[in-house]
Amino acid sequence: MTKFIFVTGGVLSSLGKGITAASIGALLKHSGKKVGMLKIDPYINVDPGTMSPLEHGEVFVTKDGAETDLDIGNYERFLDTSFLKTSNFTTGQVYSSVIERERAGGYLGQTIQVIPHIVGEIVDRIKKAGEGHDILVVELGGTVGDIEGQPFMEAVRQMKHDEDVAGTFFIHVTLIPYIKAAGEHKSKPTQHSVQELRRIGITPQMIIARSEHALPKTFKKKLAFSCDVSQDSVIEALDAPSVYAVPISFMHQNILPPIAKALELGELNPDMEQWDGLVKKIVSPQERISIGFVGKYLELKESYKSLIEALIHSGAHLDTKVDFCWVDSEEIEERGAETLLQDCDAVLVAGGFGSRGVEGKIQAINYARTNKVPYLGICLGMQLTLVEYARNVLGYEDANSIEFDEETAHPMIYLIDNFINQSGETELRTHKSPMGGTLRLGEYPCDTKEGSLLREAYNGEKTILERHRHRYEANPTYRKELEDAGMIVTGESNGLIEAVEIPAHPWFLGVQFHPEFTSRLQTPNPSILAFVKAALAHAKGA
Repeated sequence: MTKFIFVTGGVLSSLGKGITAASIGALLKHSGKKVGMLKIDPYINVDPGTMSPLEHGEVFVTKDGAETDLDIGNYERFLDTSFLKTSNFTTGQVYSSVIERERAGGYLGQTIQVIPHIVGEIVDRIKKAGEGHDILVVELGGTVGDIEGQPFMEAVRQMKHDEDVAGTFFIHVTLIPYIKAAGEHKSKPTQHSVQELRRIGITPQMIIARSEHALPKTFKKKLAFSCDVSQDSVIEALDAPSVYAVPISFMHQNILPPIAKALELGELNPDMEQWDGLVKKIVSPQERISIGFVGKYLELKESYKSLIEALIHSGAHLDTKVDFCWVDSEEIEERGAETLLQDCDAVLVAGGFGSRGVEGKIQAINYARTNKVPYLGICLGMQLTLVEYARNVLGYEDANSIEFDEETAHPMIYLIDNFINQSGETELRTHKSPMGGTLRLGEYPCDTKEGSLLREAYNGEKTILERHRHRYEANPTYRKELEDAGMIVTGESNGLIEAVEIPAHPWFLGVQFHPEFTSRLQTPNPSILAFVKAALAHAKGA
């Protein structure tokens, strides 16, 4: 039977519960255990698919097409594992499921209540996520005491006594504020947070103490006594030079022995040698490059979380620090691409939705193409690559995507619905969002062209698997014109254009998929790794 580790948070949000959970999961996996991960989100949205990037940050897409919380991306990056839609659920999903079952008569006329029905649904989902694993690490979103989190707290409390559960372990992540004027750390916020947990019926067995300053031994002892945990179960979580240094820090503080003892896991000896070597290259790299990151959600970098991390992964494997030159695409429209990108070793145009900043992205693509600067366009970045080429090489000045101009005479990009209607394609897995748009979601095969940058990046693989999240596709009507003019289609999926290149350019690639979703610290995504290599070569004048 599966054993469960529950990670809760206290005092305030954004303390790093996700990194804590991922770090513990990584250590357990490197100790030879089969580890599953689960993020529970207490918001009432069914999923983050319709939430603004400015509100929620990135929407991470699993291989089976689920739109999930960005912490699932952390789990995949830390554990080098692909998780499925069962690794994330929300209050909205729980209530929707219970209501649908009630409407169908599944409860045989019972009065539906939070206890036992909502809580029972939560417990069932947690158990399902744990199937096939030795250990399931469960991160509960929000903080202790939140109204919306109460049913989840009750569910995990009940699981302590469940005969089908092999064991439970509770970890509480909490803030230790440092009062500079007094020169003291304060434990009261943590004590009150733990008291709230106890009131619910949960006693934490380990405290992860988030602090900007190292904790004195006497303070850690006081914290252990006041929170009723053993002294070896108070773990410091100081600000780290990289999130990937956190598992190493935890390991050096012997975080695993108390967990192993409580859950009867035996002796755990994680092999973190390769991981540690990569972290050292992130912190103290030999080389340095600057990548012009062109986007429109730059006020909140979490909107591009996976892409930022993917570039860091590739940099670590090349012993290179990737410096980001953040370029707002709207600012390019005002000041010009050359002004903002001339000092960059490469240009990346990220994905996105909506018309804001699109013309600035097109200018950035034109700059990279005409100045022979390494270029990578992702999703919308690839689509605008076709628009830019059509305007400036094919001579179609009004070329556009129908996302931005439904009346354009030269629709280089059009809706997925058009493809389905025209071709009768049934293999294309799509999802109808509540907002009415059809999205292509999840993992699809892509056939690569022999001799292309794409195939070379993937070590000669003829067919690769990458993830998608978009509702528009490249129009194949213009394929011959594009290829005759020097832009070659080098990736295809069931007749859909997945990648384009310009052979006359030193390194120029646009991909419809999101390669960042499959990049991990220990196994960086091949196309992003090749892009960083090209940027490094350009920086050296090669």
